[in-house]
Amino acid sequence: MIKSLRLATALLAFIFVGTASATTVSEFSQFSTQVVLFSGLSTSDLVFHQGDVVSYNMTIGSFIQGTMETTVKSVSKEAVVLIQKIEAMGQVQNCEETLNPITGVVTNTVCNGQQQNPGDPTGDVIESRQESVTVPAGTFDTIYTKIRNKKTHAENEQWTNQKLIPILGVVKMTATTQFGPMVVELTSFKKN
Repeated sequence: MIKSLRLATALLAFIFVGTASATTVSEFSQFSTQVVLFSGLSTSDLVFHQGDVVSYNMTIGSFIQGTMETTVKSVSKEAVVLIQKIEAMGQVQNCEETLNPITGVVTNTVCNGQQQNPGDPTGDVIESRQESVTVPAGTFDTIYTKIRNKKTHAENEQWTNQKLIPILGVVKMTATTQFGPMVVELTSFKKN
């Protein structure tokens, strides 16, 4: 439970810090593997398999509707490569993120051919508990975590289940963006 709580806390931190300060949807993507850096965890706490896929509906404010899909492209002793596709408002963003499977350090992030800086997420957990949540993909037992960004003081929430949901275990999240509240909900997943 402690390890799962620590991981859920870290997962929320990476997503929330990115979206709290994000100015575009593309900036959200660059934080998708920063959980490992924030928490000091090894990626051995996360299990990646080539071909794993998670898909989400995404709503930002009352006017931006979109989807987000993340796939594990490859896994080796040297690197885990994630591919993320975000579609919103007629725009498509494709990102490839590489992380070191031993340290969790993001070694490369490229979105639409542009090198990205993943940033430095910092936040404090203010609440965490076990909770059931229903999303388009079904009802899941999760670890609910609320975190406060140390820089902006924005509070964001995440529901995770690392044992069942591949890649980062995210079932649902809410975050603050400059465009209004963002809600991301799991629509489907495939584990290999």
